[in-house]
Amino acid sequence: MPNGDERVIARMRPHGRALVVPVLVLWLAIGAAAALVDRVDWAFWNIAVLTVAAIVVVLLSVVPTLAWLSRGFTFTTERVITRTGFGGTRRETMLARVHDVTVRRRGLQALFGAGDVLLSTGGDRAVILSDVPAASLVQRMLSEQLAARGAVMPVDL
Repeated sequence: MPNGDERVIARMRPHGRALVVPVLVLWLAIGAAAALVDRVDWAFWNIAVLTVAAIVVVLLSVVPTLAWLSRGFTFTTERVITRTGFGGTRRETMLARVHDVTVRRRGLQALFGAGDVLLSTGGDRAVILSDVPAASLVQRMLSEQLAARGAVMPVDL
């Protein structure tokens, strides 16, 4: 149970590069629809083009953007809260249970300064915060919180 001195340190979402493809799809769909409208002399051509463009935009641009918006991390002086889905899963990890913080970088994450932050709690599996922006800064912040509690300092991979 959090005490009355708990403060929110940071709130963030996964790295924004996840939105590059949805934005490109949006631009391409709009450009293709604009180029194809009124190209054929058929009564339903414009309706077909705009319908296909709308379906592509919804499935490949709007849905991924909403999925990205629905995920987030909140770091407080007492716990780490991960949220997935609108009104969906909320997972809290008490910092008192965390004994190690590790950053793992894959692919382009290192180029953008992002990474996966792994919180070892001594249980079967580590709590994984996927694609955290400024992962090294988050690791340092969590290390300071753990050091203030007298926990073991984390290791960076």
